[in-house]
Amino acid sequence: MEIPFIDLKAQYLRIEAKVKENIFRVLEHGKFILGPEVYELEEVLTNYVGTNHCICCSSGTDALLMSLMASGIGNGDIVFTTPFTFFATAEVIALCGAIPIFVDIDPHTFNIDPENLKKAILAVKQKDPTIYPIPDVIKKDSKEYYPKAIIAVDIFGVCAPYKELEKIAQDNNLILIEDGAQSFGGEYHFNKACSFGDIGCTSFFPAKPLGGYGDGGAVFTNSEKYARMLKSIRVHGQGEDKYENLRLGLNARLDTIQAAVLLAKMEVFDEEIAKRQEVAKRYRNGLKDIAEIKHQYVPGDIQSAFAQYCILVKNRNELCEFLKQKGIPTAIYYKKPLHLQKAFEYLGYRQGDMEVSERVSENIMAIPMHPYLEKEVQDYIIDCIYKFYNQ
Repeated sequence: MEIPFIDLKAQYLRIEAKVKENIFRVLEHGKFILGPEVYELEEVLTNYVGTNHCICCSSGTDALLMSLMASGIGNGDIVFTTPFTFFATAEVIALCGAIPIFVDIDPHTFNIDPENLKKAILAVKQKDPTIYPIPDVIKKDSKEYYPKAIIAVDIFGVCAPYKELEKIAQDNNLILIEDGAQSFGGEYHFNKACSFGDIGCTSFFPAKPLGGYGDGGAVFTNSEKYARMLKSIRVHGQGEDKYENLRLGLNARLDTIQAAVLLAKMEVFDEEIAKRQEVAKRYRNGLKDIAEIKHQYVPGDIQSAFAQYCILVKNRNELCEFLKQKGIPTAIYYKKPLHLQKAFEYLGYRQGDMEVSERVSENIMAIPMHPYLEKEVQDYIIDCIYKFYNQ
């Protein structure tokens, strides 16, 4: 038996006619860049998330980068974020010339820990690494560094604790950006993911809960000012006229064919999110008696989008190889936390600075998760995991 990690083909077979109809319409009108489907998608997504504005763009990475640019984040500014996330989250901070400050995660949800965030903010303000680990440049430089923003990540589809984070941001005059690349379709306190903080971002990478057939992303905000800035930034800092440039920007437009695909997928999206809940529940119930496995904790006021189903396990490498022999694919998100990545060596973080992230990275793995995972196939996966720990 060969099992797909994410079954995009099953989804396509379901919506094939609508996808083809939408793409053919784009081919007919020929407006391939910022065509009418892009603006239609923005309206659909705005209504879905419940914000005042949605600006579609070329990727989730560009969504984050545009958000920092629109917030005026630049050289020497400080942005707090988690080390347990995809590289892009911190990459865009550095690309803006800002300094990423890593904040360790909650051991149960794997999201940024608010108490650690408070310590990190205080450590920066007082230049005191005994309060919390901070980069060497801040400890040694006589220059004053000022915290400007927080990027919170909704890891694996579970929204970060925004009630606490929004208060911390308010108390410290910080911009709060939601990295909802993995959580689109999820909820926190009955509000949709990507609606929290000052700006919310998501990704339409094919493997995401709402994925296109290529790269894509979107930015959400209630601020008219941010919306104007973001629309300008995605088209080279354009003003009212095509050849009037008010600021430095990007070529970060979502192409019209991707918008057409996403419009077709939105028609079945709520049902797919509901099916993800069912798949996750079967995993949790099916694996609950295995002492060597710990599941990501999803608080009662959160509905996860379950972009991935990740578990902490003992003997990870051996389990992955065992499942591979049984035709079951696995993945590891993430093998090395960001504070230990070579690209961020210049910050001076060391092994042991983010103990929880490091421990989780050593033991985490993902098993197949998608809305079309049949019960019989899932039972087979669960049975194989049981056999591994009881052989």
